[in-house]
This record gives sequence, structure tokens and C-alpha cells, in this order.
Amino acid sequence: MAKAQAGGKKADLKPIAEAIIGGKREVVVELVKKALAENVPPATILNDGLIAGMNEVGRRFKANEFYVPEVLIAARAMSNAKDATKPGAMEILQPYLTKAGVKPRGKVIIGTVRGDLHDIGKNLVCMMLRGAGFEVIDLEIDVAAEKFVETAKTQNAKLIGLSALLTTTMPQMKTVCEAVRKAGLKDVKVMIGGAPVTQSYADEIGAQAYAPDSASAVDKAKELLGVA
Repeated sequence: MAKAQAGGKKADLKPIAEAIIGGKREVVVELVKKALAENVPPATILNDGLIAGMNEVGRRFKANEFYVPEVLIAARAMSNAKDATKPGAMEILQPYLTKAGVKPRGKVIIGTVRGDLHDIGKNLVCMMLRGAGFEVIDLEIDVAAEKFVETAKTQNAKLIGLSALLTTTMPQMKTVCEAVRKAGLKDVKVMIGGAPVTQSYADEIGAQAYAPDSASAVDKAKELLGVA
């Protein structure tokens, strides 16, 4: 619930969530700035505004009410990290969250495995995870198993997400799982996804989770990291 403001009123953050759902980036930015100016706690803006909106986007996506374009537009309404000249709501809010000591739900390392240059699905998962309050370290494409392992060590991350679109690169997922075990990273979980990937393949290679889509990836990340 939003906290009471100085005048005894509660902040109405539904418009932020609705603007996220509608993909209205400029509206989201202005509403977040307004909420900050009214001294609404940054964590409340994040949880009751931004994350609430992205949660609804994920629900609609899983229910086939939204499709990939709508999800991408909604995610970009929340964050515009790749364009520093036009910061999104998350970029504006982040310094306030840091100052208030608000930590992300968890840290996820994600990348497309070695030999595979596809990134649309991976990028969508990154956006949805960030929209759900996770810190995401995107290693991009053609990532070697050693890079996943080394990053997990240096960043103290407990979840690695692997993407593959080609059947010929799927074996690299097994290589990563084996590298994680060989490195003794017992607390690090591996989640896999991509068009040719299945739950049975995840079971076969020892991955802890399989996500068929970006919304499911968020649910699985929460489950694996034990966060609400």
C-alpha cells in the first residue's frame, strides 16, 4: 500500500501503472517526477506504480491478451536505459532508491550462449526482469561458459539465465551448467529458455528451471531466488 502523505492522503499510483500498461513513456516519466516532488517514498513508486504496471503486462502476456510488441513498448515506458539523453522512469528513480537503501529483488546474469547471435527474446526477458525489480547483468550474445561463471563469481549473482534460438547452440547450455558445477557454485541456479528449448532438455542438462516466455522467466526467477 502507498504510504500516507503529509496532508493525510494516500498517493494514487494507479495512473503510473496504467501508463506503463499503455506504453506511454513520457506520461510515466512525468508522473514519477510528480510523485517524487510530492515526497512519495521511492520504494512505493517502484512497487505500487512501476512494478504493479509491469506485473499486469506480464499477466496479460501469459493470457494472450498482450503480445511481444505491447510488452516491448510497456517495458520501454518503464526504462530507457540505452538512451541516456532521454532517461526513463527507472533511470530517474534509481538515485532515490539508492539513497533510500532500497535493494533490488535479486541479481540475474543473462546472455545468449556461445555461437548464437540472436537477442530479441533475451532482451525481452531482461526488460521484464528489470520491470519486476531485479538487477540484470546482460552479457549480450555469443557468451562463453567461462564468462557466465566468472561474472557470477565477481558479481555474487545466484541466478544465470541462458538463451538459445538455434538447436546447434543448445549444447552450450549444458556446457554452462557443467561449468557452474565444476566451479563449485552450489548456490547458483541456471534458468534456460529459447524457441527450441524444452523442460525435458532442462532436466537433461541439470538446469534448475525452464521458462517458455519472458513473463514465465520472471515467475521462475522469483521462485529460484526465493523472493515475493
